[in-house]
Amino acid sequence: MKLSVIYDSRTGNTKKCAEWIAEGMMRVEGVEAKTFSTKDVDAEFVKDSAGVVIGSPSYYALMTADMRTWLLEGAPKLDLGGKLGGAFATVQFTHGGGDLVIQQILTNLITIGMLCYSGGGACGDPCIHLGPVGVNHNVEKAYLEDFQDNFLIFGERFAKKAKELFG
Repeated sequence: MKLSVIYDSRTGNTKKCAEWIAEGMMRVEGVEAKTFSTKDVDAEFVKDSAGVVIGSPSYYALMTADMRTWLLEGAPKLDLGGKLGGAFATVQFTHGGGDLVIQQILTNLITIGMLCYSGGGACGDPCIHLGPVGVNHNVEKAYLEDFQDNFLIFGERFAKKAKELFG
């Protein structure tokens, strides 16, 4: 089963989190996961994927303009309707709007007909209600690697749900 993670990244943080999600996905037997920047999406791989996770950094508590443009122009060309969808975000400050970015992405995925997944509280700890958020800011003593396990676990949970739904 193929799964995709598509992201926009300015500093490399969101790319790193996308890679962690894909690594977590590949913990599930029979899963092949790949990551793609919005600028280099392998359309055929994504079309063959049962699920797609989308990620963006937060800029002023919004997804990036490039991600928004991609969701409006690129995503509709990939036959995403009916696939499992998920979202994640990265922020520079603990209260930098990561949850808002995830909600924006999920809203876009719902409008193109995707089945959205978060795991919520049903999966136990760590409780990932909407999607994982990574924080990287030295002043707050928060480093991206402190959140790695949440991204790995989210990827694994997402892959298990995709296999359950699409076999």
